[in-house]
Order: sequence, then C-alpha cells, then structure tokens
Amino acid sequence: MPTFTTQDGTELAYRVRGEGEPLVCLAGGPMRDAGCLGDLGGLAAHRALVLLDARGTGASGEPADPGTYRCDRQVDDVEALRVHLGLDRIDLLGHSAGGNLAVLYAAAHPERIRSLVLVTSAGRALGVETTDEEWDEAVEVFADRARYPEARAALDSIRPDAPPRRVREITAPVLIVAGRYDAGPMTAEAAAFFPHAELVVQPGAGHLPWGDDADAFARTVAAFLDPAVRTVTVDGVRLAHRVTGAEDAPPVVLVHGRGENSTTWTEIAEDLAVDHRVYAVDLRGHGLSDRPGRYGFEDFRDELGGFLKALGLTGATVVAHSMGAGAAHLLAQSEPGLIGRLVLEEAPAFVPLDPPRPLAERPEGPLAFDWAVVPTTDAQLNAPDPAWREGLAAITAPTLVIAGGPTSHIPQDQLAGLADRIPDARLVTIGAGHLVHNTRPAEFLAAIRGFGVRAGA
Repeated sequence: MPTFTTQDGTELAYRVRGEGEPLVCLAGGPMRDAGCLGDLGGLAAHRALVLLDARGTGASGEPADPGTYRCDRQVDDVEALRVHLGLDRIDLLGHSAGGNLAVLYAAAHPERIRSLVLVTSAGRALGVETTDEEWDEAVEVFADRARYPEARAALDSIRPDAPPRRVREITAPVLIVAGRYDAGPMTAEAAAFFPHAELVVQPGAGHLPWGDDADAFARTVAAFLDPAVRTVTVDGVRLAHRVTGAEDAPPVVLVHGRGENSTTWTEIAEDLAVDHRVYAVDLRGHGLSDRPGRYGFEDFRDELGGFLKALGLTGATVVAHSMGAGAAHLLAQSEPGLIGRLVLEEAPAFVPLDPPRPLAERPEGPLAFDWAVVPTTDAQLNAPDPAWREGLAAITAPTLVIAGGPTSHIPQDQLAGLADRIPDARLVTIGAGHLVHNTRPAEFLAAIRGFGVRAGA
C-alpha cells in the first residue's frame, strides 16, 4: 500500500482502486478506514479512487500529537496527499464525517478543488447540525474502539457557529448526495452555501447510498464528475446528456436506440459539432440517466419532448435511431411544432410483428441499461397502438427515413411505408444493417447533410 509523509511527520497510507482520472476519497468515521468505501458501488469503473486512510486508522500511522485528530487539523493531510500525487487540482469526495473534512479543505484551498462530492455528509463544518440524539446513535457503533474517546472528544470540539467564510469562494461545482432514509443528510440548506451546488436525494437509500443502490449512486456521481456530461431533470427523472459545439450554433439532438446510450453518436457528434450545437441524450434506463423502472414508447416520447422544452430546443433537428426514432416520430405526431427537421434511422413503423417476439431472457452479468426496457418495448412492438401509425399523417416536420437494407432485422417495406405515410418525407437506403450510423458513418453523414443538416440549418 503506497504511503506519504505529512507536514507533522505522520506517515499516511492510501489505496487506489480503478483506473482513469483520480478521485480523492475521504471516509466517514470517526475511526473508520477507507476500506469501508469499497469501490463506491462500481464508481471505480469510471475513475481511479484514491482512498485515504485517515491518521490513526487502517494502515496509516498514529500522530505524536493526539490533538491532530481534530477534523480541521487534518486539512493539511489532504493537501499533503494532493502534493504527493502531483495534482494541481483534485476532484474530492467526502462521506459522512469525511464530508466535513472535504468542506474544510475546499474552504482552505478553493483554488485546488476541481469538483467536490459530499455523500450523506454531516453538515457540521457548515453549521448545519443533526440532532444530538441522531449523532450519538451513529457514532456509538464505534464506542468499543481503543481510540474512540480521543477521536470523539476531538470531533465534539468542532462546533462552528457559522461556515468557514471561504466556503463561498468555492467556485468549483459541488454535488451533495443525500439518502432518502438517512438520519441526518445535508440538504438544500447546506447546498445554499455553495455558489454552484446540486442536491440529489437518492430514493431508497440510507447513510451508505452506494450499498443501497450501487448503480444509481455510481451513475449520479460519474455523470457529475465527467466534464463532458450534463444533467437535466424531466418529470423527476435525471437525464444525462453530452453537449458539443458552439453555443450559438443551430441545435441538433441525437437520440439512441434500445440498449445504447449517447456515446453511440461520438463520431457523428464530432462531425456535426463543427457547425451545430449537438445534444446527445441518454434516455431513461440507459447510460448515466436515472432508471425509474417505468418504460414504454410513450414514456420515451414524453421524455424527449420534456428534454427539448427544458433546454429551450424547440425547432431543433432531431436525429434518432431505432427505439429512439420510434419515440421521436410519436413526439412529432403529438407536438408537430416542436421538431424542426426529423431524421429517423431504422425506426419501428409500429406494424404488429408476425410472428411476435417471444419473451426475451436477460443475459448474465451487468448491463449498461435497465433490462426492464426490453420486455415492455417488445410487448408494444408485438401489438402497437394503431393510433401510432394513423398519427404519422400529422407530422409536419421535413423527415428523412434512413433504411439499413436487407441485412437489417427491420422489414424494409415497413420503412418504405413509414416514409409514405409522413407528408414531407423521403427514404434513403444505406446497405449497412441496423446500425447505419456506426457501420457507415460517412454515408450516414452525407445523407443527413444532403437532407439539410448543415451550417445555418
């Protein structure tokens, strides 16, 4: 286990889990080493977690001066770790009491913070207190530890009447994760202290949200930490999305198919971003977005509409694939003025499947999307609402239907019929199978550029 020496000569240890950009993690306590954090519910798949054993815990040494167990005096330990890692700025995560230390460090060194994540954190460093009864019940779990009296006395000595004045100088983004059933999480009261803070309350979670719902926790934090990802809430569902291109360029919205996410558009987005503002969304149940458990083409339709409205993208060009394309043409039917131009790649025509799809079996192992999407949408494809075909005549947006040719699993005559039913539509076939934009990106881009998705359009 790697170690480093702090300013007062105490040797501290840390471990690293995962790969990628470092995320310095401070465990809660008192007297709890960083091993309790594990891989933070799979967050190690997105970042290299640098898990610090606080002085006197785990593999770290005991200080010569017991007074340095005080939370505020451990700020120097975090700074020593930053210097040891050779980082100009750090992404810092603090859990529970570790959140107090994270806040104190950020207040002392705001220029060294790139982002700050506070997980079910005590608000003591901000003057936001839980009740004595709630606190006593939590910390007495460790009353049998040898160092408990010293650590508890040091912790009790920190009772600020107000948050550190420099808290408001923390201009870096702050994410506060609270558990719905945690006894004393930081709330909107604490978020108000920071200029750029977001509060997320994780449903069904207590004090250890990465243990109660690992996927939800990891997705939320990973989305926040990724500078290429933003989030917006639509009808209570947090939607992650990637944005590229100049802010004043004409907008294009990219919508993925079932089981995919916004990264499926990486090559297409890079090209379009030369002259467009490109928004690639993760639909519910996919990528880094929430998994609310309710899925259907109507849900995706309403969600896409809410996304466009929330970001002020009325009149945008929408380029959508497969399941996302089904949602897009349902939206174009129900709200004809919302979409400017519409590109439907290998879209379902909502003709009843014959024979119907059998009940799919979930594959083993972790998935990058919520499997519940599959049986719900398969049932709708087997017996779609007839109004979904009848409503095609209500679409006013100029529409390009892109078909993948005979190697696609979608009957090509249905795509031709889809184009025939939409008043202002044309059909282009690119013999690439179902994933045209991935298999033949140059031809896909040529088709949509020829359709009018170009500079100024």
